[in-house]
Amino acid sequence: MSKAVLGLVVGAVLGCLDGLTAWFTPEVRDQILSIVIGSTFKGLLTGLAAGWAARKWNSMLVAVLVGLAVGLVLSYAVAAMPGNHYYLQIVLPGAILGLIVGFAAQKWGKLPARAA
Repeated sequence: MSKAVLGLVVGAVLGCLDGLTAWFTPEVRDQILSIVIGSTFKGLLTGLAAGWAARKWNSMLVAVLVGLAVGLVLSYAVAAMPGNHYYLQIVLPGAILGLIVGFAAQKWGKLPARAA
């Protein structure tokens, strides 16, 4: 599986799991569907960016840092929405998701075969 596709898959799965953990916060249970969809989308974007970086530079450090940065930025954008008081509960999992996706994309993703 290519690095970008692996990043997309891992990001989507982890994003969905991240969104599902909102069930443990009773105040937001009525919004669980939109939280799961949003978290999955954040995971997809983070995975795509980390996978692209892993493919372009073929460096573990770059892939992990790009995943971390994109995860932090997207999570902060969601946490900064008006009426949202869950900064740590949103930003910390987003950062961890970015780290894991960047690592997975670089470690287990394949580079495309070069034309002969």
